[in-house]
Amino acid sequence: MLAGGGEAPRFTLSGGQDLTKGAHSKAETVYGELKKAILSGALEPGSLIDKAGLCERLHVSRFPVSAAVSRLAYDRLVHVAPQHGSFVTRISLNDARERLFIRSALEGEVAAEAARRLTRADKDALAANLRQEVAAVAAKDHATFYGLDVAFHHILTAGLSMARAGEVLDALRAHLERTRRLTMSPPGQMGASMNEHAAIVAAIEAGDPDAARDAMKQHIRATAARLEELARRQPELFSP
Repeated sequence: MLAGGGEAPRFTLSGGQDLTKGAHSKAETVYGELKKAILSGALEPGSLIDKAGLCERLHVSRFPVSAAVSRLAYDRLVHVAPQHGSFVTRISLNDARERLFIRSALEGEVAAEAARRLTRADKDALAANLRQEVAAVAAKDHATFYGLDVAFHHILTAGLSMARAGEVLDALRAHLERTRRLTMSPPGQMGASMNEHAAIVAAIEAGDPDAARDAMKQHIRATAARLEELARRQPELFSP
């Protein structure tokens, strides 16, 4: 439940962690699990982080949990309110809009350049990725589709040897991870994104830079539109 709504939400660890290690390693493990829960949406924006409950479930002292929460606060994924508790930060709508704006400008040019000079092997990799996306959509496999979505965009920058552009885009996508997962959850959204990827692949395959740029920009515009719709439906997840 959201902050102020009662019991703090519970989430399940991915399993296999050794929490009998030293305090630093324990803090790293708790940090990784909490961050994964926040980015995946298992802990929704505004949710209270139940430190005592975490200590009990993870069989750790309060120190590793507090250290992990402090680190997540530095990452701007957690807000610590003295005397009130620690909460998952709400998504800044303006920040998300700006990051999508930057993605559109940069990735549009990446797609255009890909249409000019992507190798046959990399075009084949895009086609293979798209086939896997089709299978993930058919299976309603959100987790696999999310991974394929990220890989699709990586193929473009890696194939063009644009390491710096890739780093910038990776950072932008990391901050948009929560919005991406939330906007892709409603029925039909994975299929829509897959079709947008297909249009980009078709333009690159045709060697048409203008069409590739336009297809990529349309993909980002559609993502932005899904964000705005989510903000209208669930305003409690967002801050200005």
